[in-house]
Amino acid sequence: MAETTPQHADVDGVDGGVGLTALLVAAARAIETRRPDSLAQDAYAEHFVRAAPACAHWPVRIEQVPEGDDNPLWGRFARYFGLRTRTLDDFLLREVVGTGTRQVVLLGAGLDTRAFRLDLPSDCVVHEIDRAGVLDFKQQVLTSLSAVPRVKRVPVPVDLRADWVGALAAAGFDPAAPSVWLAEGLLFYLPGPVETYLIDMVDRLTTGGSALAFEVKLEKDLLAYRDSPIYTATREQIGIDLLHLFDQGPRPGSAGDLTAKGWSASVHTPFDFTRRHGRGPLPESNDALEGNRWVFAHKPRP
Repeated sequence: MAETTPQHADVDGVDGGVGLTALLVAAARAIETRRPDSLAQDAYAEHFVRAAPACAHWPVRIEQVPEGDDNPLWGRFARYFGLRTRTLDDFLLREVVGTGTRQVVLLGAGLDTRAFRLDLPSDCVVHEIDRAGVLDFKQQVLTSLSAVPRVKRVPVPVDLRADWVGALAAAGFDPAAPSVWLAEGLLFYLPGPVETYLIDMVDRLTTGGSALAFEVKLEKDLLAYRDSPIYTATREQIGIDLLHLFDQGPRPGSAGDLTAKGWSASVHTPFDFTRRHGRGPLPESNDALEGNRWVFAHKPRP
């Protein structure tokens, strides 16, 4: 995940700021992996958690949580991340395997291991953009496990506030060939103008037949949910104040912007996929997930 909050700008790795949220997602994926009704499998996730001193005491299976699924953080919120992982896994596999696209770009890749765990074609290239500290930590853990990617994996160590477009080009990305982009758990940490720039650059760097999936929040006042069970539990149990990390400025309408540029875009609530899979979070009162939307966009071929 990209580091965007000024007070955490000096934190390059996973030891604080937005980088620490990558470990939260890894712990959630570890818990999901061990569930008997797992939605997604990530055998590497728990190793990231155990390798970072800041979260070595966090649970990596639901049985380690005294309240189990009644715990808002390790129950409902972790299941949300499991559902999001599964949904974006399915999107990526559908776009790459189903359409023949062979370029993938992960924006704010964090501790994403799709290059290692998904059954992608061996001639696929996965570009992982994130800050050097995050990618270095991930590589250290994967090397210790002798993990081998199933595809060509190209780390692109650059902050999304810097010239990531130039870094991606230097890494071999070909804008003339179709590509699939993921921005998972990223945009709400970015100031609105940075999100707008990012979406505009994806449009400029893609040709017809490309696709993009990303997550946004619709709330005009994020602080209205400050006392929601999910935010409260995350703050009190592991010391991550998500609302302190989220950008509080007005959000752009990125789905509409893409539509105006000729893309087709569908917008879904996470609960749509809970109902599809028969497991995952459902709406509740004072719900921090109420404003979350998952957007899937396609750029038509000429």
